[in-house]
Amino acid sequence: MNSSAQTLIETFAILPDWEDKYAYLIDMGKKLPPMPDALKVDEVLVPGCTSRVWMVAQERRIGDETQYHFTADSDAAIVKGLVAVLLDLVQDKTAVEIHAIDIAEIFGRLGLAEHLTPSRRNGFFAMVNRVRLLAA
Repeated sequence: MNSSAQTLIETFAILPDWEDKYAYLIDMGKKLPPMPDALKVDEVLVPGCTSRVWMVAQERRIGDETQYHFTADSDAAIVKGLVAVLLDLVQDKTAVEIHAIDIAEIFGRLGLAEHLTPSRRNGFFAMVNRVRLLAA
């Protein structure tokens, strides 16, 4: 498990209840770097999300490897927090590294699975699928 995942898991574990986790998740979303409005076009909307989620990836060559840098945003605060969680796990990683991350396990260990609506969970995994597609 990478250090980003471990840090997230440890942070969520020390938060005493769901309200604190929810507030932290929203705060994470507020700290996302802004996505330029020019990038928020229908072609980059993540299908399968109830809220609007825009996501793009830039390939960056580092030596012999290609890393992926993601820019994403949402029009819903909680979803923007979920975007932040996902990007924390995959940002600036190679395709091999991204595909090796067990995001479902991490999601479960964060305690999010049992507190989000089914549509929010489905939307999160739609974002995961989009990340993996962009890093294919």
